[in-house]
Amino acid sequence: MNTYRYTFVAACPANGEQIVYSLELQHQGKVFVEHIKTACALHREGYQEDIAADLHKRFGGQLTLRAIHHGVEIETVLQDAQRAQQREGQPAQAKKEEE
Repeated sequence: MNTYRYTFVAACPANGEQIVYSLELQHQGKVFVEHIKTACALHREGYQEDIAADLHKRFGGQLTLRAIHHGVEIETVLQDAQRAQQREGQPAQAKKEEE
C-alpha cells in the first residue's frame, strides 16, 4: 500500500475565499506524483465534496480530503467499493450477488 499526501489551494465558489486542502491518497498501485499535482491544479474553484469525487474518480483507492471552511473542519473520505465491502467483512463478490 502506498500513501501519497499533497496540499493545494482552491477557491470557495460561495465567496471566493482561498481554501487550503490536505489530500491523502492510499493506493495499492503506483500513482505518479505529477498526475496528483496536475489533477489538483485543475481545481481552481469548487466544493470539497465535488473535488474529492473527481480526484477519487481519477485515482481510485482510498482518498481523504480535509479542509477548514469558514471555521468548520470537513473531512471527506471516499474508497473503492471493493475495499469498503471487504472492511464490512464480506468478500466483494458475495456482496455483489446479494444486490
